[in-house]
Amino acid sequence: MSKENRQTPDIQKDSKLHNVQYMSDMYKDWFLDYASYVILERAVPYVYDGLKPVQRRILHAMKRLDDGRYNKVANIIGYTMQYHPHGDASIGDALVQLGQKDLLIDMQGNWGNTSTGDRAAAARYIEARLSKFALEVVFNPKTTTWKLSYDGRNNEPVTLPVKFPLLLAQGGEGIAVGLASKVLPHNFVELIDACIAHLQDKDFVLLPDFPTGGMADFSRYNDGLRGGKVRVRAKISKKDAKTLVISELPFGKNTSTLIDSILSANEKGKIKIKKVDDNTAAQVEIQVYLPTGVSPDKTIDALYAFTDCEVNISPNTCVIEDDTPRFLGVSQILQISAQNTKNLLKLELQIRLNELNDAWHLSSLEKIFIENRIYILIEECETWEAVLETIDKGLEPFKPLLQREVTRDDIVRLTEIKIKRISKYDAFRADEYIKSIENQIDEVNYHLAHIIQYTIDYYRRIKNKYGKGRERKTEIRDFDVIEASKVVIKNQKFYVNRAEGFMGTGLKKDEFLFDCSDIDDVIVFRPDGTYFVTKVASKTFIGKNPLHVGLFKKNDTRMVYNVIYRDGKSGACYKKRFVVKAVTRDREYNLTKGTKHSRVMYFSANPNGEAEVVRVTLKPRARLKKLYIEMDFSELAIKSRAALGNLLTKHGVHKIAIKEKGISTLGGRKIYFDPSILRINDQKRGEFLGEFFGGDKILVITKDGEFILTSFELSNHYPENMLRIEKFKPEKVFSAVYYDGLLKFYYLKRFPIENTSRELNFIGEHKNSKLIELTDVKFPRIELIFGGKHSHRPNDIIDVASFIGVKSYKARGKRLSTYNLKSIKMLEPLIKEETVIKFKEEELEKERQPMQKDENTVQTKIEF
Repeated sequence: MSKENRQTPDIQKDSKLHNVQYMSDMYKDWFLDYASYVILERAVPYVYDGLKPVQRRILHAMKRLDDGRYNKVANIIGYTMQYHPHGDASIGDALVQLGQKDLLIDMQGNWGNTSTGDRAAAARYIEARLSKFALEVVFNPKTTTWKLSYDGRNNEPVTLPVKFPLLLAQGGEGIAVGLASKVLPHNFVELIDACIAHLQDKDFVLLPDFPTGGMADFSRYNDGLRGGKVRVRAKISKKDAKTLVISELPFGKNTSTLIDSILSANEKGKIKIKKVDDNTAAQVEIQVYLPTGVSPDKTIDALYAFTDCEVNISPNTCVIEDDTPRFLGVSQILQISAQNTKNLLKLELQIRLNELNDAWHLSSLEKIFIENRIYILIEECETWEAVLETIDKGLEPFKPLLQREVTRDDIVRLTEIKIKRISKYDAFRADEYIKSIENQIDEVNYHLAHIIQYTIDYYRRIKNKYGKGRERKTEIRDFDVIEASKVVIKNQKFYVNRAEGFMGTGLKKDEFLFDCSDIDDVIVFRPDGTYFVTKVASKTFIGKNPLHVGLFKKNDTRMVYNVIYRDGKSGACYKKRFVVKAVTRDREYNLTKGTKHSRVMYFSANPNGEAEVVRVTLKPRARLKKLYIEMDFSELAIKSRAALGNLLTKHGVHKIAIKEKGISTLGGRKIYFDPSILRINDQKRGEFLGEFFGGDKILVITKDGEFILTSFELSNHYPENMLRIEKFKPEKVFSAVYYDGLLKFYYLKRFPIENTSRELNFIGEHKNSKLIELTDVKFPRIELIFGGKHSHRPNDIIDVASFIGVKSYKARGKRLSTYNLKSIKMLEPLIKEETVIKFKEEELEKERQPMQKDENTVQTKIEF
C-alpha cells in the first residue's frame, strides 16, 4: 500500500469506515476462543472419566442404542452425529480406536490389526456393542450431569460417571493449540491394586503396560510428567545361529513400519541381514535371516541401535480438570480417580437410601390406609378436595409412626389403590416387605459409614470379574546403553596415503588400514606430537607421513600409547605412557610440552596395554661413557593424555629400536554379570565372574538342562531361563539329578562340560525331561523320599561319588531307584580328608611355581 493510501487512526475515525474492526483485535479474541475450544472440546481427555468429548458422545449414543445385540458401526456413527458437531469420519476413526483398546466395546468383524497396521473394514461391514465391563462401570443416569447438545435438541453427559481409572487403562493422546497430551496405557489389574492401596493409605508405583508387549525401561518415567522418557524394545530371540525372531513389538510400531526400518538400516550398511519374513498372524512373528559369519548377538544390539526395534517415548499427562488443562502425574490421576469412584459410589448409596426410605414410607402409609380402613371414610365425600382432606385427617393419629411428613402426592397415591388390591391385602406379606426394606436400609447405612471398605470391595469385585486374562504384557527391564559404534557393521574400508598426507574410504589405490563404518572416529598422530580425532570421511588431509592412524573408541582404557619425544626447547627426551579416553572431535591436541621443534622419537599403539623394552642409542660426545640405555615401558605408570612424562635423558638421541616385544600390563579383563539386564560388563555391576584372558570362556547352564559356552564379548546376550553363569573350568565335574521324560524315571549322572561352541543338552531332548538338581561340589549327597505305595520305606541317602563314576555328558547316567519317589533333596556334601590334603598340596605347589607371562597375561599372585 502506498503512503497516499495509508490512513492514520484519527483519519479512520473521521472516515466512513469508522465501524471497521481491526484484524489484530479479531485475531486476539477469535484465536483464544479457537484454542480454548480445541483444548476443552477435542484434543485433551477429562481427568474424571478419562474420555475426550467425541469418545464420550460415542459411548452415550451406544448406551441409548443398547438392546444387548450388535449394531452396525455405520448406524452408531449416524446416531452419534446428533451430539457431535463434526463429520462421520472423525466419529468412525475414534470409534475404531476405542474398540481396538479392547475394554469398553465388544467388536464383531474386521476391526483392523494394530500389530500389522491393517485398517478396519468399512463401517457398514463391522458391528459393535458395549462390553459388560462398560455397562457396569461407565454408566449411571442417576449420577450423571447433563447438558444440551450443540444444537439444543438433545441432552448429553458433561462427564460419564466412570468408576475406574479409565484414562490410565486406555491411555490417550492429542495435540491441541499450544499443548499436547500423551498418557501411556497401564495394566488393568495393577491399576485396581493401586486404587486399593491408595484407599488403604499405602504406597504404590504405577508403570505403563503396552498392549503390544515388548520390554521397557521405566527408570526415567517421571510419573508420566513432561521431561520423562520410556525406552521400549521389541522382544528378539535367537531361533538359531542364523535366524532372529521378533515376537513382540515396541509400543506405537507395527510389523510394516518395523520391517521398513530394518530394511532401511540394512541398505545404509548399519546392519547386515539376508532377508526378512513377516509371518504374523494371531501372534507377531518376524524372522530376520543373517548371512554366514554375522554375530546374532551383535545384530540384536544393532537392531536396537539403528532400527525401530527400540523407540523412546516421551509421556506428557495433560488432562482437563474443572475446565482447565493441568499437568498431573499418573499417581495424582489415579488418586483423583479413586476419590471420584468413592464419591460416585457414595452418591449411588445415598440415592438408593432415598429410594428405600420412600419405598418404606409408601408401604407403611399403604398399610395404615388399608388396615385401619381409612378408605371407607371417603364414601360420603362429594369433592376431590374433600376426599384428600378426609384421608389426611384419617392418617393424623398415625403420622408420628412415619419418618417424614405426608405430602399431597402421598395422599393422591393412596386414592389410586385398586379395590381388588385392598380386598386381597395380606398384612403378613406387607410386614415382611417392610422388614426387607428396613434390612436394606441398614445395609446401605452400614456401607455409607464404611464407604472406603465398600469402595475397596467394589474394586476387588471388578478385578475378579474382569481381570482374568489382563495380566501384564510388557516386561519391566533395565536396559544397558548400546554404543552404536560397537555394534555397527564395518561396511567400509579405510586407506591412507602417507606421502601425500591423505586418508579416507575413497583412496582405494593406497595403503589399506582397517575396516570401519561411516559413524566411526579415527585418531591421527603426527611426527611433531600433535594429534586429533575426526569422523570417517571419503578423503581428509592429515599432514604428510603421520605416525599413527587408527580407530578411536571413546573411554577405551586398554588402548595405551607408548611414546618417547624430544622437547624442542631443552633438547631433553621424555618418556610417557598414556590413554586417550575422550576428546573434542576435530580439535588439535599435543602429547609433548607443545614447544616449537618438538619431535616424537618413538611411538607405539598397544590395544591391550602392552609394554615393550626399547634400546636407546645416544649421540657420542666427550665424557659420555654409556652410549646405550635400555628402557622398559612397563616401569612407567599409565597416565592421562595431558601428562608431560618422565625424563629419559638430557643427551642427544641417535636412534631408538625395540629390544623385546611387550606383554600386557593391564592383566585380564574383569567381567561381571548384571542379572537385571542379563548382560556382562566390565563396569563392576552385578556378580563378579572372574578375570578373563584371551581364550577364556563363560559357561551358561539353563533350567532346561542345556549348557552353552560363550566368549566374554560385552555384546553377548544371555537367556532368561538361566540357572547359573560362571567362568568355564574344563576340569570341573557336575552332578545332575534329572527326570527322563521318555523312560519316566529319575537318573543321576556326573560329567564335565565339553568345550564346544554349540548348545548341548545333558538331560535328553524329550519335552517332558526336566532338571531336578545340579551341583559342582566334589562329594555331593542326595536324599530320596519315597511316595505312593512305597511311602512306608525309610529315606535313602546316596553318596553320589560312590554311586556313579564320571562319564560324558551324553551318558544317560544311573537310575536312582526302582521305587516311586516323592521328592529328592540335596544334602550337605561330604568333606573327605584326602580332599583337604590335596587342596593344601595344590596351594604349596602354586607358591613354589614361578609366575608366568604371555601376551595376554599379567603377573598375578593368587591368595586364598
